[in-house]
Amino acid sequence: MTFFRRINAIGLSSFLAVILAPELCRACACGCGVFDVGTSSMFPEGEGGTLYLEYDYQDQTHNWSGSSRAPAANNDDKEIRTHFVTVGLEYMFNRQWGMQLEVPYENRYFKTSGGASGNDIVSLNWGDLGDIRVKGIYTGFSDDLSTGVTFGFKLPTGSYTFNDAFNDVDRDTEIGTGSTDVLLGGYHRQNLTSDFRWNWFAQGELDLPALTRNDYRPGIELDAAAGIYYSGWRLGNVKISPVAQVIGSERTRDTGSAASNPVASGYQRILLSPGIELHLHPMMLYADVELPVYEHVTGNQVVAPALFKLVVSFQF
Repeated sequence: MTFFRRINAIGLSSFLAVILAPELCRACACGCGVFDVGTSSMFPEGEGGTLYLEYDYQDQTHNWSGSSRAPAANNDDKEIRTHFVTVGLEYMFNRQWGMQLEVPYENRYFKTSGGASGNDIVSLNWGDLGDIRVKGIYTGFSDDLSTGVTFGFKLPTGSYTFNDAFNDVDRDTEIGTGSTDVLLGGYHRQNLTSDFRWNWFAQGELDLPALTRNDYRPGIELDAAAGIYYSGWRLGNVKISPVAQVIGSERTRDTGSAASNPVASGYQRILLSPGIELHLHPMMLYADVELPVYEHVTGNQVVAPALFKLVVSFQF
């Protein structure tokens, strides 16, 4: 679950740096935190736990500059394809307090210009543990647990030193950030109709890097989602809930001497996401696709035309 993201307009100096820089940019826009919003099925409903396995996927193949597609030749990076597999545990000790633990593993394929000549097409594939997230949950604002806040840390457990002999992998392309981040979030859900079939929700998370390594500070990231779902359909004992949501995402520029290209990092985007939830207690299946309808990136960055999410969970 995730809330808030600090909006940071592109400054005049950054704008001029992008316009005047004659060289090609090497940059990507991963935005992995966007996968932590939009799962209404993961909201706490009472004491007990939920064990879940989440799979996320994105294939960044389109070069983007500003708010429109740009020639691929303007970016050394050509493709970044990532499979995210996360094992998670959410446990409510009582109706007020709980915790959440997420342990991710990521496999990444990276295609870029580099190598011995600097212009060779280089393809790299590697996988490793990602950055573990540990959060507390407080839901004591109302008896129905409709409002909650989350707070915790993203730990620097992910690899951030993988590279080849020619240093073709930049810090913003690594699986881990090398930083310890503060996570602050929240959510709210509410019935829209008296029969409890139509409901809406909003949630989001602020990811604020606090402790960094090797003079690289990733950008501040904010992801938020608002959606509506219908819970009046059944097929036998299976409850079927279609979900429609809007997801907003913002990341400020990376900073520090190890940031490969600070004038080509940071973005804002809005995604529309249709999804579906199947619930056969104690099992639940949630799936959605997230489609960008607005993107604005600083410099040249490769972005994904669609993002995919699948969550299988078990309540106990």
